[in-house]
Amino acid sequence: MSEVDGHAQPALSSTPARGDTIVSGFRPTGKLHLGHLHGTLTNWVRLQEQYRCFFFVADWHALPTGNVTAEAIRDSTIEMVIDWLSVGLDPAKAVIFRQSDIKEHAELHLLFSMITPTPWLLRNPTVKEQARELGLIQSEDEAEVTKIHYGLLGYPVLQSADILMYKAKWVPVGVDQVPHIELTREIARRFNALYRPIFPEPQALLTEVPKVPGTDGRKMSKSYGNAVLLCDPPEEVDAKLSRMMTDPRRVRRRDPGEPADCPAFNLHRLYCTPEEIEYVSRGCRTAEIGCLECKKVMIRHVLEDLAVFREKRAYWESHRDDVYDVLRQGERQAREVARQTMAEVREVVGV
Repeated sequence: MSEVDGHAQPALSSTPARGDTIVSGFRPTGKLHLGHLHGTLTNWVRLQEQYRCFFFVADWHALPTGNVTAEAIRDSTIEMVIDWLSVGLDPAKAVIFRQSDIKEHAELHLLFSMITPTPWLLRNPTVKEQARELGLIQSEDEAEVTKIHYGLLGYPVLQSADILMYKAKWVPVGVDQVPHIELTREIARRFNALYRPIFPEPQALLTEVPKVPGTDGRKMSKSYGNAVLLCDPPEEVDAKLSRMMTDPRRVRRRDPGEPADCPAFNLHRLYCTPEEIEYVSRGCRTAEIGCLECKKVMIRHVLEDLAVFREKRAYWESHRDDVYDVLRQGERQAREVARQTMAEVREVVGV
């Protein structure tokens, strides 16, 4: 047993059985970048080949994060789903839908909120971190935490409804999201104990999230202005990555560096061959090659990889009606499961 945020947590397995149900979602943030591709999307494409996958646009989850309009959420949803389809998510293999299209999520969230103690939510570290980022709190003392509105404080309860609606056995997450899955397990346990066992206790399907730095060395994020978008034209990708921060010790061309201290080298690890990595590592440490020459080795692979993506994206951009059809198809499939789940829930709750 391990401890996560004060909870005893069972050891997590990473070997689901073929056909198990997996659920995951993204807030609609519009066009996606290399961090999304390597952190989540390539894993989703792999999972859809073996498991029963539900991938949803978490548009309700976008509401507590700031001053965002419904129109902006709708536009961002379509741009994001176009990226999903362009990287290889297949509506014939996975259910792709909008959270807000399935009103049963809201009903299950309401019922779960009736049995979830407030302390379970107050101790969630991710909620506090988001509240600080949004400027709602400055510290974690009790007086500050009470400033967090329920939409943000209670979003892990809605997230639990998203997962348990489809009786997921697995949720692909990074280590930092494990507390959310443990809360979902606790809510499932409490509901099952109060009424009747309906819900499984989902496990976190731990995924190794590679470090994908932005052009300034920080985590890649559109809010930082350091992202390489998947849909950026080749010349813009080249320009952004050519300017990417490197080992600060290499002030001059003749200064040796250390690849482990170079943000750009993290992209070399993702894209380059072992022989190329050996070549640029040696050239960096001996100052035999300059930083731009080193980055060009990696940039060539990034451009080749994104060329396939851009071709597929061009198709979906010119067939937006088909994108809406994908969401409508996913809505029908998700609603069928959600109606069955809620029929069971209403029966045991008695409402």
